[in-house]
Amino acid sequence: MSSDSRSSKALQVKSESGENVPILSDDQLMSLTVRELNHHLRGLSKEEVLRLKQRRRTLKNRGYAASCRVKRVSQKEALEQQKQELQHEVQRLSWENASMRQELDDLNARFEALQRFARSVAHGPVTPHKVNSTSVITIVKSGVQQNS
Repeated sequence: MSSDSRSSKALQVKSESGENVPILSDDQLMSLTVRELNHHLRGLSKEEVLRLKQRRRTLKNRGYAASCRVKRVSQKEALEQQKQELQHEVQRLSWENASMRQELDDLNARFEALQRFARSVAHGPVTPHKVNSTSVITIVKSGVQQNS
């Protein structure tokens, strides 16, 4: 039996006397308030009332399930987008961190070289000619400017 013939049977409501009452579409069945539905169901057998109410509940549940699927898919897409943005941010910060570490290593190397120079000047051979402190400062300053 095709779904069209099943749905058309589900939409046709007959009263106990056998006369046809207006056909309720699935949309109408779902959109009716409980009060309006009960008004339409007056005069029908208990089995018909139960069948229509069950049909209404099934249709409403389908709608709820469909909206949940749409919501879940949109949330997943939003989370995927957020994940990509965070991955790019982590990559950018990693590059920045590597750059800063390199700069720190360069500064440490410069500092150690200056310390070795200062120690060699301070502990060097005793000569009658002593190095002037302004000369050391000039050498230190010029070494910093050359590497900048």
